[in-house]
Amino acid sequence: WRAMKPKAQLQIETATPIEVNTDSIYKPIDRPEKKFNKLHVPKSLEAAMPFANKQKDETKRKKKSYVSKRAVVMDKDEKKKYTFLQALSTIRNEKVTKKRAKNAEKRIEKAKQDAKKEEKLEAIRKVQQKRKYRTEGKLATAREAKRLRGE
Repeated sequence: WRAMKPKAQLQIETATPIEVNTDSIYKPIDRPEKKFNKLHVPKSLEAAMPFANKQKDETKRKKKSYVSKRAVVMDKDEKKKYTFLQALSTIRNEKVTKKRAKNAEKRIEKAKQDAKKEEKLEAIRKVQQKRKYRTEGKLATAREAKRLRGE
């Protein structure tokens, strides 16, 4: 009797490399940094809080900064691109408004057609109910008559 050699020992003896599954290799995960909205605390609650927990106000500037004040002058190419993009967006917006109006009209037409269909169906249902109640009434009167005769 001879025992089987483990796979690792065979690999060492035959000098074969270890099989590597590419799916098992760890890869670095790039997660975008989360940006949270500022927490709004009502003034009444903030007044009751201890100073350490109160929100520290970021002072608003009275004068606008240079960066916000400075005028941005576009050169000819930029201006052309900008006007072209504006034209594209206006065309798209017009198409969207036309499509919405058309869809609204279609919806109204569909609602009218559905109302007509429902009206017809309601009339048919009414007739069927009348027939049903009539036959039930006849059966009930026949049973009552039979009961009174003692059959």
